[in-house]
Amino acid sequence: MVIDKYKKRERKKKAIRGKIMGTTARPRLTVFKSSTNIYSQLIDDEKQITICAASTLEKSDKKKKKAMCNIEGAKQIGKLLAKRAKEKNIKAVVFDRNGYKYHGRIKALADACREEGLDF
Repeated sequence: MVIDKYKKRERKKKAIRGKIMGTTARPRLTVFKSSTNIYSQLIDDEKQITICAASTLEKSDKKKKKAMCNIEGAKQIGKLLAKRAKEKNIKAVVFDRNGYKYHGRIKALADACREEGLDF
């Protein structure tokens, strides 16, 4: 049953990636979540580079003793990524949920990015 869950997500991920592509003007915001951390990055698929990234593994977040694998941690990562995108003059992105359902930590991260001014 566990293998089926991962295969299902991978199939969704490939279908999504076939439809969306990040450009220099509108990069792809992709999200990966594990049981203990959440990672997000802005990717330019034309040049094949990562423009900026944020995750719960960063040194500034390690100082906090509270676990960052929850919705509050996802909100903080979303705000941090949006601030870094603003510094690089990026205002619009394409959201890649990476095969995950749009709820919980994924939704919290996306909403936090929108609150900070990213359009998608």
